[in-house]
Amino acid sequence: MKDNILYSKSMAFAIRCVNLYKYLTTEKKEFVLSKQLLRSGTSIGANIRESRNAQSPADFISKMSIALKEADETQYWFELLFHTDYFTEEEYISINTDVDELISMLTSVIKTSKNRIKTNINLELS
Repeated sequence: MKDNILYSKSMAFAIRCVNLYKYLTTEKKEFVLSKQLLRSGTSIGANIRESRNAQSPADFISKMSIALKEADETQYWFELLFHTDYFTEEEYISINTDVDELISMLTSVIKTSKNRIKTNINLELS
């Protein structure tokens, strides 16, 4: 899975979230929101990783859908931290761009996977 771009990007994003958590807790003394951010931000890659052992195409889609939900939640925490002055606008834009990219990629993977299932069902019915 090392060459999988989605996995690589989600791992880099998780590392960024861990480092952001460290910064928020040590420099900004923020412990509640940062913990939520840490959980959801690292869960994205964990679910993507778990999807490689999916038991079926439906299970794969489920794992990717969970990763998408976690990415959306992470984006919420970014927005909240920005609007409560824990991030500068530049910092917010930078990290939000990363999560936007993951959301787009996950949405595409889910859509493509669902279409493949529909195509296979239609081929079996033909």
